[in-house]
Amino acid sequence: MTEEIEFILDSTKESMTGSIAHLEKEFLNIRAGKASPAMLGSVFVDYYGSATPLSQVSKISVPDARTITLQPFEKNMLQVIEKAIMVANIGFNPMNNGDVIIISVPALTEERRRDLAKQAKVEAEDAKVGIRNARKDANTDIKKLEKEGTSEDICKSAEEEVQNLTNSYIRKIDELLVLKEAEIMKV
Repeated sequence: MTEEIEFILDSTKESMTGSIAHLEKEFLNIRAGKASPAMLGSVFVDYYGSATPLSQVSKISVPDARTITLQPFEKNMLQVIEKAIMVANIGFNPMNNGDVIIISVPALTEERRRDLAKQAKVEAEDAKVGIRNARKDANTDIKKLEKEGTSEDICKSAEEEVQNLTNSYIRKIDELLVLKEAEIMKV
């Protein structure tokens, strides 16, 4: 194969891998019943005028499956952190005992589990759209090369390779979705 085709295949692989990485990150934000520091990944605190991730202003720990504790690095940040968690609207009610903030992670109801499973399916479908867009871009580039004089056989085999990549990445997304749904539905 030519260098141009190799480049197209490499950039397609990179784009598809990016879609998978994004999906895995989104799956971390979908809680599955047990407490995890990743649940607070979307919370930003106003730290001396700049929006700072919660993990940079406090120590986040998970003493058990239903509790998250936050130990601020500075005592005066307790109320600011508590307010930031409330404003983030992630469904938690933080309790401030003067030293640490304690978050009790409520058990998920069956209805909420189904909603989270649907949300996971939506995220997986978005990732599949990203994979298909990468395939479309690659095939468009291959067609351009064919018009510029690259052999039809080489272009055909490159298109088949792109389709094989697409199929394998779509399978990977389906596998990740099955695992996430099982994690969500597990009581």
